Amino acid sequence: MNEMSVSPTNPAFQAMLSKLNSDMRFVGIITIIGGAISCLGIITAIVGVPLIISGMRLREAADSFTTYLASNDLAVLQQGLERQSRYFFIQKVFIIIGLVLTGLYLIFFLAFFGTIMRSYQGY
Repeated sequence: MNEMSVSPTNPAFQAMLSKLNSDMRFVGIITIIGGAISCLGIITAIVGVPLIISGMRLREAADSFTTYLASNDLAVLQQGLERQSRYFFIQKVFIIIGLVLTGLYLIFFLAFFGTIMRSYQGY
């Protein structure tokens, strides 16, 4: 197993963190754009605002990682990881809500479909 040193001077670590930084910026921008589009509707703004906030947290985390690569300050790295964890927490909440709503939708659909099928059996 190839173990990588977490030292800020390790070129492999710097390359990995740089790639992660780039990916986080991209995902953050897409999340912010998706949130802004969701905010075009009054009801969908309930989803859009948290999406914008989570995208901003991910962009802030990427900024912290960039600062860490330049300064090797572990406090900045910790701050970036905290912001990244906030992004993932918001996404986790969205996933749980989505799964619950999908389950409710399926239950409603099956109940509705069952009612329709029972009403046609009589004819």
